[in-house]
Formats: sequence, C-alpha cells, structure tokens
Amino acid sequence: MSSLDLAVIGNCTIAALVDRRAQIVWSCFPRFDGDPVFSALLDSPAGQTDAEQKGVFAIDMVGMVSCEQSYLQNTAVLVSRMTDSFGNILEVTDFAPRFKHYDRTFRPPMLVRRVHPVKGRPRIRVRLRPHYDWGGCLPSRTRGSNHLRFVGPSYSLRLTTDAPLSYVQDERPFVVDRPMSFFFGEDEPLRSETDTTARSFLDSTLDFWRDWVRSLSIPFDWQEAVIRAAITLKLCNFEETGAIVAALTTSVPEAPNTQRNWDYRYCWLRDAYFVIQALNRLGTTRTMEEYLNFIANIVDDMEAIPDQKDMPPLFSITRSPDLEEREATALAGYRGMGPVRVGNAAYTQIQNDAYGSVVLASVHAFLDKRLIRTGNRALFAHLEKLGHRAVEVFDQPDAGPWELRTKAAVHTFPSVMCWAACDRLVKIAEAMGREDRAAFWREKAQHMQRIIDERAYNPAKGTFVSSFDGEDLDATLLLLAELDFVKAEDPRFIATVEAVGKALRRGDLLLRYDVEDDFGLMHTAFMICGFWYVDALNAIGRRDEARELFERILSLRNSFGLFSEDADFTTGELWGNFPQTYSMVGLINSAVRLSRSWEEAF
Repeated sequence: MSSLDLAVIGNCTIAALVDRRAQIVWSCFPRFDGDPVFSALLDSPAGQTDAEQKGVFAIDMVGMVSCEQSYLQNTAVLVSRMTDSFGNILEVTDFAPRFKHYDRTFRPPMLVRRVHPVKGRPRIRVRLRPHYDWGGCLPSRTRGSNHLRFVGPSYSLRLTTDAPLSYVQDERPFVVDRPMSFFFGEDEPLRSETDTTARSFLDSTLDFWRDWVRSLSIPFDWQEAVIRAAITLKLCNFEETGAIVAALTTSVPEAPNTQRNWDYRYCWLRDAYFVIQALNRLGTTRTMEEYLNFIANIVDDMEAIPDQKDMPPLFSITRSPDLEEREATALAGYRGMGPVRVGNAAYTQIQNDAYGSVVLASVHAFLDKRLIRTGNRALFAHLEKLGHRAVEVFDQPDAGPWELRTKAAVHTFPSVMCWAACDRLVKIAEAMGREDRAAFWREKAQHMQRIIDERAYNPAKGTFVSSFDGEDLDATLLLLAELDFVKAEDPRFIATVEAVGKALRRGDLLLRYDVEDDFGLMHTAFMICGFWYVDALNAIGRRDEARELFERILSLRNSFGLFSEDADFTTGELWGNFPQTYSMVGLINSAVRLSRSWEEAF
C-alpha cells in the first residue's frame, strides 16, 4: 500500500520520490510540471502485484528482508541498504547530478542510481517501466550496445548502464558482483565511461550540497530538521526561472476519499512572502534573489497586459497563467482515490491577497543590501500600480486564501494583505527618499486599516473573524501580528489566538477552518497552520508552550524528515501533496523564532 514515507532527490530541474523499497515511484520529465513518466505513486491500488505495476523504476533485491534508508549527511543523496535472507547486503545510491561545470551549474534532467555489493553475492531484478501521456501510452523500446531507448509520442528517454543490458531489458534477476550504475534521462549518449562518470558525478554532487549547507544561517536548536527542510525547499526551486513550486506532486488527496485532489506543481503568489522570509532567515540570498526575479517578471507581465486588472493567484514555473484543469483518466489515483488532476482551475479565481504577496516579497529587493539585482524606480512604479489595485479591491469579495470554488466573501486575510501592500510601499518609498509617495501610501494604508478594524473585528465575540461582518474563524487570523496589522500585545489579537486555538485545534494540529466548504467539512489538519499557531503563541508570550508544541509537530515528519501538506489529527498520517514547500517553510520560520541563540547556547 502506498504511503507518503518517501524521500525526495533532485537537482532543481527534476525531482524524484523514492519509497521504502528503494523504488522511484514519482518523477516528471523534463521538469517539475512535465509528464510523470514514473507515476506509480498515483497508480498502485491495493492488491496490485509487482508484475502489474507500471510507472516505476525499481531495483529489487531478490529475497530482501530489510531496507534501511538515509540521506548522506547534509545532502540530497539517498542511500538504501538492503539485506536478503542469506545475509547478502547491497547498497543503492540515488541522486540527480548537480555541480559546477565550466563555470555553469550542471543540472540535467537525469537520475543516477548506483548499486554496490557490500557483502556476499546479492541478486537484483531491475524493473524499469516508464510510461507517457499520464499513464495513457506505453513507450516502444529500442536497444543499443549499452543503452535502452524508451520512445514516446513526443520525446524519448534513455537508460545507459554497465549492468547486463539483456537482464535489465527482460527483468531477469542477476548477481551484483561489482558496482553498477544506471543513468536515466534525456535521449542523449553518455560520452564517457559509465562507472567513472557515476563516481565523479556522485562526488561532485556531494560536494555541492555540503558546500551549500555550509553557507546556511541556521538556528542552534533543531539544526538537522532545519537543514533537511532547507534542502527540500531548494529541491522545489526550478532554478532556470527562479520559481518555487508548492509541491512536487499532484492529486495526493488532502484526506481519504474526499475529491480534494489538486495539482500543486506550480508557483502560488501567496506563498511568496513566507518562502522569501524563510530564505532570508537561512541566508540563501542567491535563491531568494532568483525567486524575486521570477516575481518581478510577473509584475512586468501584468504591466504588458493593459486590460488585465486582476492578478492570477498562481503561475506555472515558466510564468504561464493558463493552467487549464483536466483529469488524467489512465491513472487510478493515490491508493485508488482519484481523480488525478493536471492543471489547477484556481488560476481563474479572484484572490485579492496576491497584491500584498507580491509587494511584501519585493520589499527585500529594495531593503536587502546583499542583493545584486536590487529594486529600482521602474519596479517601484509597477508595484505602485499593484498598490492602487489593492486599494480598489481590499473590501471586495474573492475566493479567499483557501481558494473556495463556489463561495465568495470579503475575507479578512486578503483585505489585510491589500493593506500590507500599501504599508510596505511606504517603506519602499522611504528607502528611496520619495517622501511624497510615502505620504500618499501612508494615507491609503491608514484608511484601509480603519475599515478592516471596523468590519473584520466582531465585538460580540471579542475577536477578529475570517470575513467582514462575520462570525467564523480561520487560521490566517494567526498572521495578523506577523503582518504588523496589529501588535502582538493587542488584547484583540491575544483573544483571537486563544479563540482560534479553541475552535480549530485538534490534538497538536489545526484545521484551516471548521465550516463546510465546497466538499464538506475538513477531515485533516493543514500542517502550516500548526506552525502559525506555534508562532502566534510565542508572539503573545507563551514561549514554553510554543516550544513544546513545536517539538510534538516535528515528530510527525516522515522517516526522512519531510512533511506533506496535511496530516490526520488523530493518527498523524500524512496526506496531501508532497513534499509541501509551505510545511517546510513553516518549520524553518518557527525553528528560527523559537531557538536559543548561538550566544545563549554556549
């Protein structure tokens, strides 16, 4: 049975998910949002045998009785150590090459699997079963002297190996009496010796990740958790454009049998503020700068479309706003729980928090002196236009932060984010010495704040509420102090935090909200809401409680230290798309806030 106890490997062009049997069960080519040629994660119903399985790259140890897996320290390189019933031991090392070559970053759409006999004479069977067109098309195969080609309707992929090719092709077991390597990727010849190249790629990839981790600014407490979260966040970065995807998968249900199956292989503007905040705290300025450049290009896109008033809430990793949603009917879905969706219809929604998300992220371009590509007058002018649109829509209905598909209201969080757009434009204008513009945006922000205070605060309940003149609560209210809309010591905010905890907390986790939406009531908790609650508890002075809760939430990570989007608040089982950038960012931000300083620790 499938589970989300998965490891992720990648190189910022492609990524792959590896299960507890060392099977690659998910990988899209030639990039994150491409065709999942390995999609067993979404097509392995209960009772399916290995012979029936498709969309998988398995290196099966014959007679395996155990498989111990771990990342090599501070890297995205995974080692699976298998033992069979006779005591033979085999190691499989999985990675995607990434390193500097000719002063450029070498990150091809390629997976490398290296097998090494540790003890005895282990036997393996290789099951390499890619497919195309979302499981709807099996490739034709051709063979060369050291490679297999998998020919699809629009592109081909190639396996190059120094293992016995006929055994691989026929899926026949054979003895591993020496190291063997498997290169899988684009249909290009490997113009060097296989084993030497695999060892060289591995050593260089290890050096890259260890150097990258060495440059991080991390808190003293929870160092290993933060490092793994940081590496995972980087693995979700499509470095060519700077985009960071919400997750690497589509259609892993948020809860069993709920139809809450969405494609998250795209870039949400709402995430931008939180991701940039985490990258800044880690000191990963290059990734932060590339992401800011991606966002700045989106701002320029909006400028180039004069009739486009509303900013789409999400984009593809190449900035396409057209993400038409369809169903991939050839795939049964995670544990048979379809549908499998490609694209995301939320791109058509009105989500008014987008303006604040872009401006809040862009502030760093003007205020962070470490950056090379800094903000200028032209970018400020573009951001001001977003500010004007924020003023127009801050009190207008939208789909809200939870992307409700059939319900609209004036949601508090988007309204506060529109206010934040104007508030941060004040800071940018001041940094540029533009006091006239600072005064203009200050007046707009003050006007908006007065209205939000009046409409989003419910005196009868004594708390802020999730929509204007409403009564319900949602987890985004925990962010009001972080966004500087209110002070953490404001009695209204303290009462809101306490009320949200009482209404939405389930065990150690939090629901997004506790009212029916388009699909009924929520059945799992949204991981980042737990981290927001931890941060809010810390902000209102309940630091010890926040640290204890943070530790318990950390215990819900899978065996590789990773989170998905959601978790069952009773069993802790992970659900939702994986690995979830938002969840890993929440971990990083909370750890930085709660950790002892390095000075305190020594």
